[in-house]
Amino acid sequence: MDLVGYGRVSTDEQNTLRQRMDLEAAGCIRIFEEKISGKISHEKRPELAKALDWMRQGDMLCVQEVDRLGRNLLDGLLLMGHLGKVGIPLRVLKGIGAGDHYPEDHPKHNPQADLMLKLAMLLAEERRKDISRKTKSGLEAARK
Repeated sequence: MDLVGYGRVSTDEQNTLRQRMDLEAAGCIRIFEEKISGKISHEKRPELAKALDWMRQGDMLCVQEVDRLGRNLLDGLLLMGHLGKVGIPLRVLKGIGAGDHYPEDHPKHNPQADLMLKLAMLLAEERRKDISRKTKSGLEAARK
């Protein structure tokens, strides 16, 4: 089994260096990185698509934290469904949901780990909403 890493940041001002270092330390043999908003559907992220296309049977997708997969609960659940359908397990290195997550038909599948992963996805979406709210509030205050 090979680990295939995926790193994502949202803006041009950000970089994936910290993610790359963690993914390399975890033993990822290849890392795909992109700058694209976490609210964009997983189906519209070219580097994520390349990572999934590049993977072979038995490989595992690896991310630093759940929110690198995105900050939209529904899309995260759809992505997990897709990974399960094609038999790709997921490793989350840090934060809520950290650990290995296997498709439902895999012998190592853990329903409690799935629940934590879904909770982490929900929290990631809520963090995005909170950041957006604070940004809008700050811009409004600056205008006044």
